[in-house]
Amino acid sequence: MQYIESLRVFTRVVELGSITSGGRDLRLTPAVASKRIKELEKHLGVRLFNRTTRSLTSTE
Repeated sequence: MQYIESLRVFTRVVELGSITSGGRDLRLTPAVASKRIKELEKHLGVRLFNRTTRSLTSTE
């Protein structure tokens, strides 16, 4: 199931603090990791991260 993979990516990104690190840990490119998170956000109907060009923080 795609959403389970998206949850795995989300969890690793939160734990490691970046999309690049989380994706790398799961052997995904940053683009694929970002896509998985966006898919999960769309599925849940909420933003999971506050993004800027220099930082990423999880929402509450």
